Amino acid sequence: MTVTTQDSTRTITVPPDARNTPPPRRGGRKPLISFGHWWWALPAVVLVIGVHYLATLTGGFFSLTNWTGLGDWDFIGFENFQRIFEDPLLLGAVWNTLFLAFGSVILTNVFGLLYALAINRMLKTRYILRTLLFMPVVLSPLAVAYVWKFIFQFDGPLNGFLALIGLEELQKVWLADPTWSIWAILITVVWQQTGFVMVIYLAGLASVPVEVEEAAALDGAGIWGRFWHVVVPAIRPSIAIATTLGIIQGLRIFDQILALTGGGPAGATETLATEVYKQAFSLGQFGFGSALALVLTVIILVFAILQQYVTRDREAGKA
Repeated sequence: MTVTTQDSTRTITVPPDARNTPPPRRGGRKPLISFGHWWWALPAVVLVIGVHYLATLTGGFFSLTNWTGLGDWDFIGFENFQRIFEDPLLLGAVWNTLFLAFGSVILTNVFGLLYALAINRMLKTRYILRTLLFMPVVLSPLAVAYVWKFIFQFDGPLNGFLALIGLEELQKVWLADPTWSIWAILITVVWQQTGFVMVIYLAGLASVPVEVEEAAALDGAGIWGRFWHVVVPAIRPSIAIATTLGIIQGLRIFDQILALTGGGPAGATETLATEVYKQAFSLGQFGFGSALALVLTVIILVFAILQQYVTRDREAGKA
């Protein structure tokens, strides 16, 4: 160590024991704590593999059999899948699944974004409104479904309101109508899930700089121009998250259907999720139920991948 003073420069030798630098590391086995970055997560990894992947593989195997849940089984190949695509009722369940999934994704994203834009910055009561709009999300889907079941009854509030405004001809037994029952389920799902999508968009809108919007307004951009060229590019990750979660949740709708219609009337509101439950647990056809569950899993995976591809950030890929 060299020390410089006003009069002279002196060299001082500091013994190794007095230095702040750690002593050189001796060779040998690494301490156990150094492996913590991977073995601490090992129980969670094993649990995920056992619960999700092994269960999926097991279900995929039994989808090729005629197992009833008890006793022996025979390997029948792809007969269960052939039966799915030849049965008009099951094809109707596939259509209902896609209708509810995409209908709920479109409506929840539209209303959720409108709510987020409306209460993002301007309103003084925006915090109260955010709480009120988010409250349905934390409620049980079964509880929400039974509330809407009361609303949709023939002597319920909806038909009562139609009679009050003189539209008695529009009164229906909504949940027993093959045409309108699926729409009643869609309304129930959208009402409950819109608040969740709104929160996602509020988080995305918080990252939009106010200065950029003001600069665009000074340059003559209108409301639509500022929204399309400033807001939408900034909230693209939020759009990807909201649509991905919406598609996955929409393809798995089960509680609301079971509480509102039970799959009726005459199978008009059956989906793949309700068919899996009925075939496997009500009718004891576990092999066929596994085939339905595998089809549902593949549909969810395909649409999730397609959605991620469509909403990906192309500018980031070019960079």
